[in-house]
Amino acid sequence: MVDLRTQYHSLKADIDKAVLDALDATQFILGPNVKQLEEEVSQSLAVPHVISCASGTDALHLALAALGIGPGDEVITTPFTFIATAEAIAYVGATPVFVDIDARTFNLDLAQVRSAITPKTKAVIAVHLFGQPADVHGLMEACCKDNLYLIEDCAQSFGATVGGKPTGGFGVMGCFSFFPSKNLGGYGDGGAVTTLTEAHKQELLALRNHGSHVRYYHDVIGYNSRLDELQAAILRVKLQHIERFNTERRRVAHRYNEKLAGLPVTTPFEDGLGRHVFHQYTILTDHREKISSFLGEKKIASAVYYPVPLHRQKAFGDRFAGLSLPVAESVSQRCLSLPIYPEMTNDQVDEVAAAVRDALRS
Repeated sequence: MVDLRTQYHSLKADIDKAVLDALDATQFILGPNVKQLEEEVSQSLAVPHVISCASGTDALHLALAALGIGPGDEVITTPFTFIATAEAIAYVGATPVFVDIDARTFNLDLAQVRSAITPKTKAVIAVHLFGQPADVHGLMEACCKDNLYLIEDCAQSFGATVGGKPTGGFGVMGCFSFFPSKNLGGYGDGGAVTTLTEAHKQELLALRNHGSHVRYYHDVIGYNSRLDELQAAILRVKLQHIERFNTERRRVAHRYNEKLAGLPVTTPFEDGLGRHVFHQYTILTDHREKISSFLGEKKIASAVYYPVPLHRQKAFGDRFAGLSLPVAESVSQRCLSLPIYPEMTNDQVDEVAAAVRDALRS
């Protein structure tokens, strides 16, 4: 699905030097690369504050905790995403409220978000799924009307924009993942939270580091969620290339669109509200198993993101047994993601598209 080796070799000299320099400096916990990465991401995303942490999941958890969301509170979110979004809500003791998705973008359906707001609702977590920005302006308006927090799950959308403004700067906080396969990915876990206020920045800094601003003085019960210095060094190198990476992802996606035209598959929809950065290239098809099996025989990867909507996950038991979210349930049965990464050549895209075409003819 991604070729991390090719990207590493294209940046090998710079990455190796950055890692060796960090090893030689021997400042491994909250060292200078972490601080510099936070400053550089702040500039890249045009946000005042960036607080790095150990993972994208932790970013969501820390954001909710910093906002004081907990037992008795409800958080509206999507059922069609990775479970970390809902896990973080559960971690703080709040209740996830799942609403259905838009059939074309797979992002939150704004009308259903509005209908789901109750006196217990404290926040909305909007996922910019597969790299396509959610309707942030509509969601901001809805949240403002009811005095709710808007939290952006930007795990898949580093560099995506709305009106030229990057995702992560619209809500009260934005949560990013640096998992290796992400648009900006390290060589291990990592994450970050963006925030607009100094007060929230200070809360997040304490929470990620055992509730402490001053060593051995602990103001609150916090967590151990610090970005590794070596990962920060690697990410600083790759951050310099993120615009090119995203442009190349868009090239691959648009070539797929061209080569898959006319086939009984639905290619990704771009709603024009923002700039899609195609963390995944996901089609809809009634022939998923047939295509996936044929691609496998040709040594071509494919993946299903996501086969089970969150309200149907075993982890939640029967809490949502009576909840019907037909769009998410249908999409989960028909979605199939094809390989996409910046270094993918046009010939490779054509090969995958031809294999999809042959699978549907077989």
